[in-house]
Amino acid sequence: MRPAATAALRAAFLSPPPPISAAAAASRLLSRRPDVLLSLRRLCSGAPIAASASGYQPPPPPSPVMDAQFESFRTQLEECSTLRDRIRAVVTEVESASRVASAALLLVHQPVPLADVLGKAKAQVDVIKGLYSQLGDILKECPGQYYRFHADWRSETQVVVSMLAFMHWLETGDLLKHAEAQEKLGLGSGEFGLDVEDYLTGLCFMSNDFC
Repeated sequence: MRPAATAALRAAFLSPPPPISAAAAASRLLSRRPDVLLSLRRLCSGAPIAASASGYQPPPPPSPVMDAQFESFRTQLEECSTLRDRIRAVVTEVESASRVASAALLLVHQPVPLADVLGKAKAQVDVIKGLYSQLGDILKECPGQYYRFHADWRSETQVVVSMLAFMHWLETGDLLKHAEAQEKLGLGSGEFGLDVEDYLTGLCFMSNDFC
């Protein structure tokens, strides 16, 4: 075969096909798939497309019962949050008063009469007792939920018990009993009382006051 003919055949078989425009490609696809063309026409016209057996299904309308349940949950969460904020506000005052009393008790390590030291601390104990009375009134609004909010005043109560135990030891030389601690704080009646664990932890903390 002549070289010229061989080169012509190679060019015919090895050269890439001529480029096809996007319009031509779309025309070929639509001519082979009339269902695609029908769907496009419906989309452009705004007509609804019927859902196939395995296709998209519209979501069901919201249930009134479920809406009422979520509304009830939202109301309960808001009430719980409001109640907790009130408790924390009172606990903040308890913490402030106990700090003042603890600062007064530090003078026991100085040449200050014991009566003067205890007098300043007892004034704050009366304030703390009134604040625990406020906590009790708040908890009466949610009976049966003492331990749900107990963590909000646990650590502050342990510090208060430690302070009361140290004051009691300074006055009597004896260990403060659980019933005596409850009485000094005005607790013990009803659901709101002094947790035994908080009482024992407070006694352990009292060792810090001897340093």
